[in-house]
Amino acid sequence: MDKAIPFGDVLEAVDKLSSQDQEALIEVVRQRLIERRREELARDIRRAEREFRSGRCRPVTVAELMKEILS
Repeated sequence: MDKAIPFGDVLEAVDKLSSQDQEALIEVVRQRLIERRREELARDIRRAEREFRSGRCRPVTVAELMKEILS
């Protein structure tokens, strides 16, 4: 990965964009964050499925889960 750009420098660069370009940038960043979160969730689901298949976790009732959470 390339060297990170300081946050302040990014803000200054954004200030130089037109309002329309700033709005487009916001939408692009928002969509990238959504996609990143979607990928994280898919990874978590795959990991949980592997754990379940390997017997490292078991199905529980809501009551059992709540009891464990509250204890």
